[in-house]
Amino acid sequence: MARLKIVTTATAPFDHEKEALAGLDAEFVPVAAGDEEALVAAMADADALYPTGKVSRRVIEAAAAGRCKVIVLGSVGVDYVDIAAATAAGIPVTNVPDTFVEEVADHAMTLLLGSFRRLVEHDRMVREGRWRDGRAHLYQFPRLWGLTLGFVGFGHIARAVALRARPFGLRMIAYDPYVEEISMLPLGVSPAGLHELLGESDFVSMHSPGTSETGHMLGEAQFKLMKPTALFINTGRGATVDEQALITALQQGWIAGAALDVLEVEPPRQDNPLLGMRNVTFTAHVASASSRFDPARKRRVGHELSLVLSGRWPMSCVNPAVLAASGLRRWQPVSMERGPNS
Repeated sequence: MARLKIVTTATAPFDHEKEALAGLDAEFVPVAAGDEEALVAAMADADALYPTGKVSRRVIEAAAAGRCKVIVLGSVGVDYVDIAAATAAGIPVTNVPDTFVEEVADHAMTLLLGSFRRLVEHDRMVREGRWRDGRAHLYQFPRLWGLTLGFVGFGHIARAVALRARPFGLRMIAYDPYVEEISMLPLGVSPAGLHELLGESDFVSMHSPGTSETGHMLGEAQFKLMKPTALFINTGRGATVDEQALITALQQGWIAGAALDVLEVEPPRQDNPLLGMRNVTFTAHVASASSRFDPARKRRVGHELSLVLSGRWPMSCVNPAVLAASGLRRWQPVSMERGPNS
């Protein structure tokens, strides 16, 4: 029997995760996803938890009663874990905030350009034999150059979108109370208040994380502030938007359209009014997907497990306040610069 036990609801094989664990006497112990009773029982002697679904307070309390040192997530979002309970229990929770940045930024820019040029509508026109309708349709919209893109949240992904948007001549503004203004300016982005951003933007791109603070961050009051010609893009988390308010905004013409990779309930019910709206473009929560998706995130999971199970701080901790009292030691990245005697 291995010395270290990693309980997981992920599916085998764990080849990519094990790469960083070479040399550690560790094993993955799978538990059926959704079986809370089995998960609670398995945490009694677990050294780490690697979940793919909901982690409740009850599971975390069972982990804290044992010897669990870390909860490692293979995702950017952490809203399926009771972070408050983990923090109270002194258990670090890690995620992979920078593994899918380029893919999601590409997807956000694709949704922006596709919705602005009404790509889906024009594809439909051609297929329906309405070849000559397209040009007249686009005559009613301005050119992209000089329009305003507003970011709600300005983390890694929004910054990568800004790099892509800048060559298109977009004026860019961002609202994020947790980001210093000085970090926006080199990217050609100006800071703005939320109300100011909503009122000025031709595109509102949502990038806020899914937390208790950001739940339904955009509702009827916020959509009413937007331009009737504005497009709303969400590649972040569905729960940050009051979906019924978005439906109302589209039905009432408060905004012109939306391009959505995420929804409040996924997959959507077939009677969801959004599905019948021609001014809404969908993708199925796929913004982060590429051929490197699984290998990259799983290697990162393995690396975080290796660090913590070796007694060191993880790279990306979403509740860093617990680290000082965790008994783990800080680590310093090895410099790649050559010294004078190299």
